[in-house]
Amino acid sequence: MTRRAGDGVPPQEQVSGPHGDVDVPEAVRSRGRSRRNFAGARPVMGDVARLAGVSKQTVSRVLNDNPSVRPETREVVLTAMRTLGYRPSRSARSLASGRTRMLGVISFDAARFGPASILTAINSAAQDAGYLVSSIALDTADRATVVRAVDTLSAEGADGVIAIAPQRWVGRALAEARLDTPLMVLENDLGKDASFVTADNAAGARKATEHLLDLGHATVHHVAGPTGWLSADHRVAAWRTTLETAGAAVPEPLIGDWSADSGYELGRRLAADPDVTAVFASNDQMALGVLRALHESGRRVPDDVSVVGYDDIPEAAHLLPPLTTVRTDFPEIGTRSLRLLLSQLDGPPEPPVDRVVPVELIVRRSTGPAPSGRAPAAGHG
Repeated sequence: MTRRAGDGVPPQEQVSGPHGDVDVPEAVRSRGRSRRNFAGARPVMGDVARLAGVSKQTVSRVLNDNPSVRPETREVVLTAMRTLGYRPSRSARSLASGRTRMLGVISFDAARFGPASILTAINSAAQDAGYLVSSIALDTADRATVVRAVDTLSAEGADGVIAIAPQRWVGRALAEARLDTPLMVLENDLGKDASFVTADNAAGARKATEHLLDLGHATVHHVAGPTGWLSADHRVAAWRTTLETAGAAVPEPLIGDWSADSGYELGRRLAADPDVTAVFASNDQMALGVLRALHESGRRVPDDVSVVGYDDIPEAAHLLPPLTTVRTDFPEIGTRSLRLLLSQLDGPPEPPVDRVVPVELIVRRSTGPAPSGRAPAAGHG
């Protein structure tokens, strides 16, 4: 179940108990008048308790098949449920067991390839483990929205929460939010109070830059992701450090917004500079835009300009030319985060851990040797 920011909280999932129909004792029948409570709303646990003449704790024990409940009391409670048309929610059934077997996911920019792939993997791994996933997709960049999402999942009784938090402000908002359930954060480090899982963005940018330098290019121009995104910032830093270590010039990075449109506009600027022979884009969509801009300007890839992307989207191998890129194992990030969160739920409390998922450079035909006459960077070639 996925919701967008601002959606109302949907009705909680209704689940059936293991018991069949029972006869309605006269004592209960005389108290039951309607399938709605006095406020006109759907009956809740308190209505069942009043109708059955027991406490809410007793109703909770019946819902969780607690053996301490006497058979005759159990029958009265179940009959009251049937009379009112009460269907226990997951949170109601969890009162005695302390578990709802529901996990919450907060995601941002969920339409992009990376977050969407991670969310798919989390859902699949959760299903295999016998959990449901309630996810909230946020678009707005404000602390109040993040806090509301956390509060919603907490109110629904989520046993744990995974936050796909690629931006710095999201990490700050999560750190300030009050969450009384285990939290696993992706692409963000909140410090000592939460575990996190991320891809090795620095290693990926270093591999991409070194690959181009090793092909003899004097330097590498960078089309970066938006400032404030952890993955983009880490890639810029590693790209810059790699050039400095090689003794190569460090061009000013061009800042995009992850879209192919931004890659195209920035690619036109790069295509107009005859000194540009190598471009590293911070994701494949922007690399696609760069490829189009180079093609329209008459700059051949890879004869005149080599291009490297990042993420290895499914279409990367089918571009003309096929795109050299850094492969991020998004399914592994999602699966590993789910596994680590469940280990916190199922075992004794452990100190938070960090997990960095390796990346891989996939070399295809969009990269090649620097054009003749170009001097290789110091220490490379």
